[in-house]
Amino acid sequence: MLPFHEIELAAARLKGVAHRTPVLTSRTLDAMLDMQVFMKAENLQRMGAFKFRGGYNAVSVLSEVERARGVVAFSSGNHAQAIALAAQLHGCRATIVMPHDAPALKLAATRGYGAEVVIYDRYKEDRAAIATRLVEERGAALIPPFDHLPVMAGQGTAALELIADVGALDALIVCAGGGGFLSGCTVAAKHLLPQIRMYGAEPERGNDMQQSLRAGRIVGIEVPRTICDGQQTQAVGAHPFAVIRALVTDVLTATDPAVVEAMRFAFERMKVVLEPSGACALAALMTHARQFRGQRVGITLSGGNIGLDRFVALLSGAEKVD
Repeated sequence: MLPFHEIELAAARLKGVAHRTPVLTSRTLDAMLDMQVFMKAENLQRMGAFKFRGGYNAVSVLSEVERARGVVAFSSGNHAQAIALAAQLHGCRATIVMPHDAPALKLAATRGYGAEVVIYDRYKEDRAAIATRLVEERGAALIPPFDHLPVMAGQGTAALELIADVGALDALIVCAGGGGFLSGCTVAAKHLLPQIRMYGAEPERGNDMQQSLRAGRIVGIEVPRTICDGQQTQAVGAHPFAVIRALVTDVLTATDPAVVEAMRFAFERMKVVLEPSGACALAALMTHARQFRGQRVGITLSGGNIGLDRFVALLSGAEKVD
């Protein structure tokens, strides 16, 4: 499994490069849920999501020779932007495989950081196969979005900071797609607070991780139809699952309407903009609040990369969600 000292090394690499994002609180939320909630605001991270932590760390550990050959990644958006920005900061070339229906904002930002974008159909094509072909053709280094130890180590620095800032927590809920963020944060949190209970949060329609944890093996699903585009993974990664199976208490789910309501609460009461995937942990906490009453609970606000039109459509009901 991922060793804690790799997260410490990642934190040293990220110091002065990644933002030390604030921890937000809301007396209204605490009163509504009857608990103390501490929200790690990774929507305020560079490129708008926690993914910068893992992306930058993964590019940093490459040798100069490897970086000279460039990097390849595949992502629906946030890992794409993270690798594009990290590669730009290291002066190397990035090629990113992205789905045709990725949010326009994320596509534009990825290109804006200087990356070449290769488009594919997520419902008909295999993004990993496309990326592997590009790696073979170009001699580049592949940086997967979650099943990669340096990525996991970088993501774990968010929990390191959260606990340093707020102290002991009874539980921590982390947005989960392929498991890189959850596994990295779990290793960090469990090292610092052995008694803490760790939870993943994923959309109800994309609950592959929940199924996997409960089955004790990796369970794959069809591409989930959910507004949480950053969590449309079909299976948890092998490296993350080794951590999750051993150390995570449970994986909670939230419906798409619950995610929209969490986005609405964050915006109206906290003046915070979240993308659907970024609001999933908050939605899961609000959905399953009963089991956390009276406790100190940390959650991740994992990203805020959403265009104005989509944000307004979701919160106004113009885009129907069921």
